[in-house]
Amino acid sequence: MNKTELPPRRVFEQFAKINAIPRPSKHEEKMISYLLEFGRTRGLPIKVDATGNVLISKPATPGYESRPTVVLQSHMDMVCDKLVDVEINFETDPIQSYVDGEWLKARGTTLGADDGIGVAMELALLDSDDIAHGPIECLFTVDEETGLTGAFGLQAGFMSGDMLINLDSEDEGQIFVSCAGGVTTHARFNYALEDAGPDQFFFCGKLKGLTGGHSGDDIDKKRANAIKLLARFLYSMDEHVGVRLARWNSGKLHNAIPRDGSIVFSVPFERKEDVRVAWNVFASEVSDEFHVTDPEMEFTFGSCDAEPVMPLDVSRRLIRSLQAIDNGVLSMCQDEELSWLVETSSNIASVQTTDNVATVISSQRSNVMSNLRNVARTVKALFQLAGADVEQSDGYPAWKMNPNSKLTKLVVETYKKLFDKDPMVLGIHAGLECGLFSERYPHMDMVSIGPTLRGVHTPDERLLIPTVQMVWDHLLEILKNIE
Repeated sequence: MNKTELPPRRVFEQFAKINAIPRPSKHEEKMISYLLEFGRTRGLPIKVDATGNVLISKPATPGYESRPTVVLQSHMDMVCDKLVDVEINFETDPIQSYVDGEWLKARGTTLGADDGIGVAMELALLDSDDIAHGPIECLFTVDEETGLTGAFGLQAGFMSGDMLINLDSEDEGQIFVSCAGGVTTHARFNYALEDAGPDQFFFCGKLKGLTGGHSGDDIDKKRANAIKLLARFLYSMDEHVGVRLARWNSGKLHNAIPRDGSIVFSVPFERKEDVRVAWNVFASEVSDEFHVTDPEMEFTFGSCDAEPVMPLDVSRRLIRSLQAIDNGVLSMCQDEELSWLVETSSNIASVQTTDNVATVISSQRSNVMSNLRNVARTVKALFQLAGADVEQSDGYPAWKMNPNSKLTKLVVETYKKLFDKDPMVLGIHAGLECGLFSERYPHMDMVSIGPTLRGVHTPDERLLIPTVQMVWDHLLEILKNIE
């Protein structure tokens, strides 16, 4: 079946159009233009704020004029990641998607269903003339993936509704009513490259094929982190033979578990065979350790040409800090009914080196803001002790559950009516824009729903096609019954 003919057809037709439009985070200009033209050609009221967020309103269908205004919200940007051997310019080229059984996938890149499928549902609704609903406002935010810039810039009064349905969740049948807050940490090690000196032998080590994933939603799945694995090897070699680090590049995105990485370093010539043996032992042990979560892991190791290296003290401080830093789940929620939910975590996301600086990016998350501040300070202190210059983002707040939410009650009731089973009402460890909305609209009643996605923020991103119809049907039933 052609992907534009998948059910619900009107949603997948919109999704196909969206994926023809380049929309990487911070470069959403073409998508914004598309949304504005979309609204104008249909005669719908449009608002654009200084940040680039777009709000398209649609009046109620006849007989529903007295219903409360509902805001539907999704973000227009997408994470842009690809396999190393795929050629694509995310700022000019469309996403190439295809159907594989019940899944919609992309050819070697992220699919953009996070959150393009939410955008597509909103546009399908705006384009319809046969769906019953009260007044709706469709909010499309910018730059959610790299800093929640759109949600940060959204001002009070831009939306008028008192209820909001976020369409950025990734598990059909799960209704999210809270999310974690987060902070991003940048650590910079400054240096001037120098000659390695005589009797140094250079190696290049590469690691690829890890599963990776979203650093919030997938942090509890015990997947390997490429940076932490390479740090493990480098630390061991520095302890045993002495290492001069030249380059270290791993990870591309601040909110993803890094899937690959490469290192270039030198060791004393007389110890080179010891290092080769150590790499083989390292590769074997790590493959066995992560044989369940990362079965496609690949290791490459060999000699390479000499090149300038970092000063010895910088090399050691960088390696030791990345060996020492905690990574993964730090604590689970203490409430008995939420004991399955990650409370606090940290993820080392990226290490990138140039001729004069090594930049480490990590993200800290927690559903408890005091714990978030504590773990962020802990990470900051570790890198400060390692001699790095450290900067941290202002962060974004957690979204607290509203135990008296009328919208949640309706969403649960309509789900049970449609599918004759109970949905799960949950919190999520990933960050959602709802946390920032709740600061500017403290009385707004919010939930988050969405179809099933897997492998988000990686080239393995895929959308479970049958769940799109289920979420679409559920959304229409919610809108029909809101009073």
